[in-house]
Amino acid sequence: MQPDKFFSALRPSLIRLAYRMLGSVSDAEDVVQEAWIRWARSEHDAIREPAAWFTTTVTRLCLNELESARRKREAYVGVWLPEPMIEDEESESIDDITLPLMMALERLSPLERAAFLLHDVFGMSFDEVADAIGRPAATCRQLASRARKHVRAARPRFSVTREQGREIAAAFFAASRKGDLEKIRSLLADDVVAYADGGGRVPASMHPLVGIDAVMARHAQLAQDFRTSPSRLVRYACINGLPGFITIEGGGIVQTTSLLISEGRISAIYITRNPDKLRHLERATDRH
Repeated sequence: MQPDKFFSALRPSLIRLAYRMLGSVSDAEDVVQEAWIRWARSEHDAIREPAAWFTTTVTRLCLNELESARRKREAYVGVWLPEPMIEDEESESIDDITLPLMMALERLSPLERAAFLLHDVFGMSFDEVADAIGRPAATCRQLASRARKHVRAARPRFSVTREQGREIAAAFFAASRKGDLEKIRSLLADDVVAYADGGGRVPASMHPLVGIDAVMARHAQLAQDFRTSPSRLVRYACINGLPGFITIEGGGIVQTTSLLISEGRISAIYITRNPDKLRHLERATDRH
């Protein structure tokens, strides 16, 4: 296979790895592009396994990037959420890295995150992980084990089909935009938590709203806003492994909403409004 065709075939997997390491679509694309530039400058005859070389290079570039990313998180205004990744509805998810798990990965050290993703998600052996992150295989095994313990609670425990998820998402969208508070309450779990990421760029709650009373109080306020500034649905979508929808809100603000569903009720709501995190969705919204 020609080098450019080989890279094109490998690129989606590399983007997924970099995105799960960094939580940013744009940063993931930059890292993968840098890996390609390094490949173009390298002596190809000396590289026995190009796929492994690319995985190692992308992983190490991500590890370098994570230190600056951590500093950005510390200075971030309000709630931080990963950039929304919209999945192809015609294909099955390649893994179970949903948005809650990505948030849990943020609490890991860079090496723990790399070891966990490479071994548990991308199926690499610990010898291969050792080559990728430059640590002994035994150390990689310990890193992955520690990571597994930290993220266990964020692993999906209750699965819903795409059809069930879309039905609940559609019901939630309709009820919230109509201001049907009774219907909204019937869809929510008692311990529901709502997160909204505006990044200080657009209005959003500065802290998570915890519990059904807090979330309902916010929706009572939003009902007034939706009456004066209607929300336009772009489409329903699978966002970071969760059912949800893309909308255009008052003032032309693009927004994604994804829902964690547990035992038939919405247990978490994740809203991304920061325009810096939604640039990659502009083409999708322009088409509708």
